[in-house]
Amino acid sequence: MRILITNDDGINAPGLQVLERIAAAIAGSDGEVWTVAPAFEQSGVGHCVSYTHPMMTAELAPRRWAIEGAPADCVLAALYDVMPARPDLVLSGVNRGNNAAENTLYSGTIGAALEAALQGLPAIALSQYLGPRTRELENPFEAAAEHGTATVRAILDRAPWDEADYRLFYNVNFPPVPAAEVRGMRASAQGFRRGTAFGAEPHLSPSGRRFLWIKGGAQHIATDPGTDAADNLDGYISVTPMRADLTAHDTLDSLRTALA
Repeated sequence: MRILITNDDGINAPGLQVLERIAAAIAGSDGEVWTVAPAFEQSGVGHCVSYTHPMMTAELAPRRWAIEGAPADCVLAALYDVMPARPDLVLSGVNRGNNAAENTLYSGTIGAALEAALQGLPAIALSQYLGPRTRELENPFEAAAEHGTATVRAILDRAPWDEADYRLFYNVNFPPVPAAEVRGMRASAQGFRRGTAFGAEPHLSPSGRRFLWIKGGAQHIATDPGTDAADNLDGYISVTPMRADLTAHDTLDSLRTALA
């Protein structure tokens, strides 16, 4: 199996090292793992592509490339320049921090998997939820490192896949607990954290200039039962099927009636 891996935390991120080991186990001794990742951190860029300016590319080692662009750019660079043939699978992550609930919509990790799906490829995004239980671990990615390979194999072997125009891809979040306390996997819907949201906070620089910092909301607010963040906080690996289709299908009939 030929696997492409990328992330949004950058080519030197520790989570990417975890994903390299997961991908190597999935690819097998006869497989290939190609790494094409951002040269610098690209957290929060979503499905951004560098449409208005070129990107520098650098081969750091065989099958290992750094791209001065967003995660979705890395997928495009891999498919249309770096790799000699299309991959069989795209893995994105392992992100430092969760990409559950509304975080999904901001995530460059998800953006890379989404772009792969739009390019007709099977794709899985993987993220490690962090919190008080992971803070003191020698490896805060312990849950992902211990359970990542089995999780990816389960999704490849048993989860639904399709070749629809907006094809399925999967969003995986590992819970914020030590690996030994992971309780299993759950199929989870995308949740919503109520009472918290991203915001902006102004600060003055030493020179008196005014700057804004973007602030994330509280991450340990449980979402509704059966949704990703709730399952993660309960110790489960969440597996969420996703598509790039943003249509609110549940309102189409009422909208057609209203506009008739």
